[in-house]
Amino acid sequence: MNTVTLEQVMEHLRTVNDPELHKDLVSLNMVKDVRVDDGRVLVKIELTTPACPLRDRITQDVDEALRRIPGVCSVSVEFSARVLGHKQGPSSLPGVKNVLAVGAGKGGVGKSTAAALIALALKRMGAAVGLMDADVYGPSIPTMLGVADAKPRIDGEKLVPVDACGIGLMSIGFMVDRDKPLIWRGPMVHGVVKQFLEQVNWGDLDYLIVDLPPGTGDVPLTLAQSIPMTGAVVICTPQEVALIDARRAAKMYAQLNVPCLGIIENMSYYLCPECGHRDEIFDHGGAERAAAELGVPFLGAIPLNANIRIFTDAGRPEDTFTSAGDLVREAVEGVTMALAGQISIRNAEGALQPTLSIE
Repeated sequence: MNTVTLEQVMEHLRTVNDPELHKDLVSLNMVKDVRVDDGRVLVKIELTTPACPLRDRITQDVDEALRRIPGVCSVSVEFSARVLGHKQGPSSLPGVKNVLAVGAGKGGVGKSTAAALIALALKRMGAAVGLMDADVYGPSIPTMLGVADAKPRIDGEKLVPVDACGIGLMSIGFMVDRDKPLIWRGPMVHGVVKQFLEQVNWGDLDYLIVDLPPGTGDVPLTLAQSIPMTGAVVICTPQEVALIDARRAAKMYAQLNVPCLGIIENMSYYLCPECGHRDEIFDHGGAERAAAELGVPFLGAIPLNANIRIFTDAGRPEDTFTSAGDLVREAVEGVTMALAGQISIRNAEGALQPTLSIE
C-alpha cells in the first residue's frame, strides 16, 4: 500500500499555477493547510479575492495534480479569501486595501448604476466594501441604494458612512437638498472630495469604490493627487460617440499614473422578455474593440434591462441579483469578478498593469 506524504502533496501543488497570476500556488503562499489521511487529501487555499472567477479551474487543476500521486483516493479543496492591498505609502485611508475609481467619458452611460452594482456584487461575494459617491453634481447613488433620506453620524472628529445594503456609503446627496442644484467651482468640489477622503471613518475595507462625475475634470485629478489608487475602470455604451469619450477617459488615467484596469460595455444589448429577440439598440462590441485598441482588458458587457432601472429607482438594488433574471445577475457578477481579478494581478505584480500608451 502506498503511503501519501505531505512532501509529495506540496511537490505536486508546485505544479499548479494560479490562472490569473501565472505562478504556482505554493510560491504565492496560497496553500494554507494540507491534511493527508489514508489517501484522502484536503487542501485549504486562500484566494486573493472572494470574487475569484476561476476557483472551479483551480479545484480541477489541484485534483488532477494530486491524483497523480500513487495512493491518493480522494481530493477535497476548501477556499478562503484575503484581498491583496495596493502597495502604497502613508495614506489618509490606512484601513482601505484598494481604491477603485469608476468613471466615464460622458454622462448617460449608466456609470453610477454600474458602480453601485459592482459594489453590491463584491459585498455579496464576501468582501468588505465602501462606496464614495463623488459625482457631486448628480449624486444619485443614495436613491439607488434606498437611503436617500439618511444622514451620516459623527463619531469624534469624523463622519461615519451610512450603511446601505451592507455597504458603507458617503455622498454629498446626504448633505444637500436633493432638488437643489450644486453650482460649484472646482475648488469647492476639490474640498468635498478631500473631506470624504480625510474626514470620513471608512474603517477596514477590501475595496473602496469611487463613483466619479462623467468627463475628465476636477474630481479624478483630486483623487489622483490625494491618494494612491489601485486603478480605474471605464464604463461606456457601444456606440461610437460614447467610445470617443471613453478613450479620452482611459488616456486621462494614464496621464494621472492611474492604471486603467479595464472597460465595461453597459447597455450592450436588449433581450425581449416576451420573445427573447435580441436587439443591439446602441450597437454592440464597440467597448471590446476600444479596449483592444488601447491595450487594456475588456471586462465584459451588461445588457440593457428594465429590471435594473426598476429596482434601482425603487431603492432595492439587491433585487437585481435575485429577481432580474439569470442573464443580468451573471453579467454583473461576471464583470465584477473580471475586475477583481485585474485588481489581484495589479497588486500581486506591484506594477502598473496594463500599460496604456497616451500618445
